Amino acid sequence: MRPEEQPEAPSGPWRFASAATMGAVGVLCKAFLGLNKVETHGMEGFLKLLDEREDVSKRARGLLTVSNHISVMDDPILWGILPLSYMFNPTNHRWGLGSYDLCFTNKAISTFFTLGQVLPTHRSAHSQFGGLFQPTITQAIRLLSHGPFLYENDPPTKPVTSLKSPDLIDPFSGGHLTFSTDGHDTFPAPSAYVSRRHAWVHVFPEGMIHQTEDRIMRYFKWGVSRLILESEPMPDIVPIFIEGFDHIMHETREFPRFIPRPFKNVRVTFGEKLDAEEVFGDLRQRWKQMCAQEERVGGEMAIGVLNETLKYSEEAVSLRKECTRRVRQAVLDVRRQRGYPEDDPKNSLAGTWLREGPQREGRKEDGSITRDT
Repeated sequence: MRPEEQPEAPSGPWRFASAATMGAVGVLCKAFLGLNKVETHGMEGFLKLLDEREDVSKRARGLLTVSNHISVMDDPILWGILPLSYMFNPTNHRWGLGSYDLCFTNKAISTFFTLGQVLPTHRSAHSQFGGLFQPTITQAIRLLSHGPFLYENDPPTKPVTSLKSPDLIDPFSGGHLTFSTDGHDTFPAPSAYVSRRHAWVHVFPEGMIHQTEDRIMRYFKWGVSRLILESEPMPDIVPIFIEGFDHIMHETREFPRFIPRPFKNVRVTFGEKLDAEEVFGDLRQRWKQMCAQEERVGGEMAIGVLNETLKYSEEAVSLRKECTRRVRQAVLDVRRQRGYPEDDPKNSLAGTWLREGPQREGRKEDGSITRDT
């Protein structure tokens, strides 16, 4: 698909189904939160930011929100705090990343989560297609960016048919508006549409649930750094710190495990929008210099597509590490506003968490509980 052929929006039936899905889930989450004591901080400023983004044509950049991850139902229950008017407007609502092997196992479930603006994401511990260079991260980068995008350097977009494939596409539009996560499946490519430019993407960079009494966060995974370094232009970034959702869906809960527990205390704190140029500008400048050097040798690359040097070189890895550290610190700053003590800098390092022991999930030696999501 050439850039000039980028369509304005998905089909009308698809847009209606997406608005209905997101609105219905939002209403259910708001109703459930009504059974709890909910406290929010900084939400007025966040809603003002969303209001400024209402007109897609006037958006100057994407929106990236980042938070800690403390329960399997953080998303979507978290967004039940938004006013109802925001819930039925998918073009101004979040895109999230959902585990492929949990949320995209068959056509029915895949359709539900895709209409709910969740991108199929492979987890490295469960799939050979996982990691920060998977096609879904490219989609997230492009959702945050302006477009139109070059597609000539992308991996092949026509997937090989597979019996395992959900084969999920918008049945009301052309099948060329798709991408594949593993070369066999087919999913709608949200970034292919003009109406999705400068979208809102939310991520939980810890990559797994972490429940602990003192609200310590695990290290952040490097995928979030790609969203900041490679999106064009750099998105607005809002750190969020959440509390109480672990009591709603604690990992020690007994039967029936699938039912959220009401009558809990929930608190959501929105940090102020970061001065992204001040926090990440030097890293972005170094990244662009690297990209320019590689393109002088190998030609222009599409947004979200990297060569081996930009993936694995020492400088590229160093930039991602530092960018990820700064994102985590931004969330820690919001955590500190809620009265928690300073975090041990060693907690930002993956090696530190070897203290949890060899078991990936469950109760750890330090008393915390983790679970893959």
